Amino acid sequence: MDYANILVKEDQNIGFIIINRPEQRNALNVETLQEIEKALDELRSNEEIRVVIFTGAGEKSFAAGADISQLNKRTMLEALQPNMTSTYRKIEDYEKPTIAAINGFALGGGLELALACDIRIASYNAKVGLPEVGLGIIPGAGGTQRLTRLIGKGKTMDLVLTGDIITADEAERLGIVSKAVPAEDLMDRVREYARKISQKGPLALRLAKAVVNRGADVEMETALYLEKLAQTVLMGSEDKREGTQAFLDKRQPQFQGK
Repeated sequence: MDYANILVKEDQNIGFIIINRPEQRNALNVETLQEIEKALDELRSNEEIRVVIFTGAGEKSFAAGADISQLNKRTMLEALQPNMTSTYRKIEDYEKPTIAAINGFALGGGLELALACDIRIASYNAKVGLPEVGLGIIPGAGGTQRLTRLIGKGKTMDLVLTGDIITADEAERLGIVSKAVPAEDLMDRVREYARKISQKGPLALRLAKAVVNRGADVEMETALYLEKLAQTVLMGSEDKREGTQAFLDKRQPQFQGK
């Protein structure tokens, strides 16, 4: 499939969605979001792809947020349209694990995209933040909610109300990103993560994601029940039989996602 605003690549078991608007600091306009959704559908249909990595083209930006020229023209009622929110929900609920390789600025909608991914790894030169209040609006694609669930209400309030942009080191300390690494090592480290994950059972990965995401929003008893139901499903899978037998045979498992 041809794309105007993103690049889609495949490398063995890893898929890449690269926001390709470096002249606009990889700003996320409507067309880019639509292409991201199409790319997710494309990679979903390829059973060989086990992990999807998001990153930005160039060395300055992962995604510098929403396209301000489009944002400037949006009306009140247009803000009720799903747009970015639905795209990020699709990423969060995606069947395959996702990793954000934050290679520069991840601001506003760019950080919200990264927050929708399962794992975030940033280069030391990356800067992240939710500066929307400076534009007279608030983070509107999950930033206030996902960040609160990730690092707590107090620090989220600090970052949202000040609009401060922080370094990758600070983001790692707060738990916004899993790792901060030298820029030259970023993609190697992200590929390392992706390769490690791609060797695990696909069904287990999918259900683990679902249980963590859904369990975080309910009380403990319900969350534990969701976990137990997911484990029950996996106990009857071919992947479970293969994984346990491979362990006993002292060999690498050959998971089929069944």
